[in-house]
Amino acid sequence: MKNYRLNTEIPKIMHIDLNSAFASAEQQAWPSLRGRPMGVTNRLSKECCVIAASYEAKALGIKVGTRLSEAKALCPDFIMLETDPTKYTHMYKGLISIMQDYSSHIKMKSIDEGVIDFHPKYSTEKRPLIDVGYEIKQRVYQTLGRHMRINVGIGTNRFLAKMAAGWHKPNGLDQLDHKNLIPFYKSIELEDITGIADAFGARLRAHGIFTPMQFLEANEQVLWRRVFKSIDGHYWKQRLTGFEIDDHPTKLGMVGRQWVLPKASHNDEWLRSCLHFLTTTAGVKLRYRNVEARGASVWISFNAGGGWRDKQMFHMPFYTDADIWLHVSRLFDHRPKHMDVRTMGMYLYELTPSTRSQLSLMDDVIKAGEITKAVDEINDFYGSFTVFTADTLTGTKTVKQKIPFGGTEYFELLLKRA
Repeated sequence: MKNYRLNTEIPKIMHIDLNSAFASAEQQAWPSLRGRPMGVTNRLSKECCVIAASYEAKALGIKVGTRLSEAKALCPDFIMLETDPTKYTHMYKGLISIMQDYSSHIKMKSIDEGVIDFHPKYSTEKRPLIDVGYEIKQRVYQTLGRHMRINVGIGTNRFLAKMAAGWHKPNGLDQLDHKNLIPFYKSIELEDITGIADAFGARLRAHGIFTPMQFLEANEQVLWRRVFKSIDGHYWKQRLTGFEIDDHPTKLGMVGRQWVLPKASHNDEWLRSCLHFLTTTAGVKLRYRNVEARGASVWISFNAGGGWRDKQMFHMPFYTDADIWLHVSRLFDHRPKHMDVRTMGMYLYELTPSTRSQLSLMDDVIKAGEITKAVDEINDFYGSFTVFTADTLTGTKTVKQKIPFGGTEYFELLLKRA
């Protein structure tokens, strides 16, 4: 038998995934929606997209990214709802509370996905993790509701635990280790591997790798020097063989906000107020992560098609709302002002750890920092936008707070300011 050099340790990583969580949360809350094709979007409009679909909708071909008009064509009875932060807050807090009862080493990957590391002091001889997984499933049903379906995956590393969690959906519970990993790889397609999307799949096939087994059997030096042309080739070899390589924090690349306008417009005053609102919320995120920015960018897509963007790097890092808006508004002033805007956004980049704790020699810098800190503390205590600049008034009434489906850092901030 060929030696694949698989990790033979007892699996102690558990991945928990609430299936179609946001659609399921709505079906749990509204009995009339149960068993019906429905979806959730951030803001209802004629061409809004599905960001979460029920299993009944998925069975009809309605997936994440499907436009409402396309969904209605596939199923005239399809129901679309706007996101409801209250339900997802309850779901998120409930899932974390359950996970924390089993280990202090937990990491939420998104609002509906989390990882438990059982390595510290846990003995699987006393109680197998499969038994723990079934207990967690039962507790989720009891705490969040019987219509909340949950998958549990167990593996020797985070990669295999996530793969196991997606093996049999919905309501599955699976374990992947050296005993069943080879048959598992033989049963799936290349793009079924977590992290291998179309681009990576094309790159692998260009080098004669068409199946997961060929990926596993590929020479590490070939993966490193020819396929990925970086240390990622080594990382993929480690993942596939069950060794941990993903237990480190990811680097924060940028912070920003974007928004689809309810109606296309070129009204400068209205657009600036809404952009100022987006910029202020991005500044809160920046300070929440305790970083400062060196660059700012603004981008726009026009109702007639096409778009515009501009960005600039600055000599000094910045973090206050006043400085962020100063840089963003100057960039925004360069846009084609006669064009109706459909979507707009901004982001801050070249992020570095904050130096706010260091004293400045300039009084105006000290005062600006103190004002920003005071406003943040008031809004933390009394709720978001208790205190805000007058210029953002229209924006606060117009732009809806989006649910950060892709991660949890800013969802924690949203809960803090709720």
